Amino acid sequence: MMRLVGAVLVLLFVASACGRPAVVLEAPSPTPSDNAPPAGSPSSTPSFPPAASSGPGPSVAPVSSLTPCQRELECNTVANAIAAIDPAKMNDHLIALTSFGSRDPRHPGHAKAVAYIKEQLGALTYYGWTIESQRTVYQGIPLENIFASIEGATAASSGSAIPPPPPATTWVLVSAHYDSTANRTPGWRPAVDPAPGADDNATGTAALLEFARVVSIASREQLRSRLVLAFFDGEELFFKGSAAYVASLAKPYKYKAAINLDMVGFNPLADRLDLLWYTSASAELRDRVLRANQTYGIGVSPLNAQFAADGNTIMDAAPFGIAGIPSIALCQRYGENDATFPGNYTFHTVADTPDKITNKRLWLKAAKLTLATALELARS
Repeated sequence: MMRLVGAVLVLLFVASACGRPAVVLEAPSPTPSDNAPPAGSPSSTPSFPPAASSGPGPSVAPVSSLTPCQRELECNTVANAIAAIDPAKMNDHLIALTSFGSRDPRHPGHAKAVAYIKEQLGALTYYGWTIESQRTVYQGIPLENIFASIEGATAASSGSAIPPPPPATTWVLVSAHYDSTANRTPGWRPAVDPAPGADDNATGTAALLEFARVVSIASREQLRSRLVLAFFDGEELFFKGSAAYVASLAKPYKYKAAINLDMVGFNPLADRLDLLWYTSASAELRDRVLRANQTYGIGVSPLNAQFAADGNTIMDAAPFGIAGIPSIALCQRYGENDATFPGNYTFHTVADTPDKITNKRLWLKAAKLTLATALELARS
């Protein structure tokens, strides 16, 4: 997560609006997928080619062998879906993501992280996911956003007597940035030195990977909006990956909500989260998150909703909010430290390691709250 004073943020926003970073788009695929994430007008549509796997990928149990609340008909409620989130699997992803040394796009570990994310998602294409990517360049640094999208099953694929929803005309996005930095470590060299980024933001990335697994076994017939999981690059370079993506979207925007997870695993004192919203258009989305916390007994407390247009924070929800798309971000603490948060002083340092994830209960609650809100939106 990036933080800047308001004045600097204003300048960045102006630069983003008036002088967008150069975006290098891949050559169009011969047969573009109908399930691709929104990608701009026909004359400037970036191609999102299928991700190449770096290996056979993890084994996925057949539906017939899945345990209760892991079969499609038993996971057809939001409550059962969020109950299927496995914290052990999230932790496995976090350990893997931090094992690459660094996920800074200038570091060799970045390519390993990209391959890992694509491999994990690629193992789930059987369940209807479309895996795609968008490449951009910022100051000569290559960046790669990765997307996984899914929507309601068709009549042919559902095998159900219940009529499936029509093709999705709206989308719901859940995002986390997978890049990392240790720029608060004196003398840190981005191309050489480690930046494990456990809290910032392997916690959010691992949660998204687990969402893909859980949604794979939930009832697709209930999805009336396309659900897009976005793994953004370049957030630590002032959210350049998400900004480039928003700049590529065609108007009118089809996204009805964008939810961002960034730093949700550190707080030894309380199960608190801060819910940041950026414009008045996000007020309804904010209220949905607050209601989901109560409706499903998730237990985030305190859950503080804060208007974040003062420019003291930069996260990947911001470009969506600036574009007028309802957007919120969930993080473990926004603003000054207080009695319910001591401050994670290892973020943006080489010490942001897995052992600093001091509240895995909070991490799980953040994942449940995000997925519950996203599924409610996608099913409405």
